[in-house]
Amino acid sequence: MKELVELLAKSLVNHPDAVEVKETQGDTASVLELKVARDDLGRIIGKQGRTAKSIRTILNAAASRANRKVVLEIVEEK
Repeated sequence: MKELVELLAKSLVNHPDAVEVKETQGDTASVLELKVARDDLGRIIGKQGRTAKSIRTILNAAASRANRKVVLEIVEEK
């Protein structure tokens, strides 16, 4: 799942080398934290969150095939 999010994010942003995905395994679900460059944040979220919602939909479809739950969090650098 981590590789899928990395691939999708790197294909959307202007600075693919700044994309970081950290996976944390929980009891019931995996949590993926996505960090991108500050100027690419809008590209990942999209207008009214449409791009982020699409990424989450693709991720949930892939996770359901593996009988897993996955949560995607988009982290903003401070």
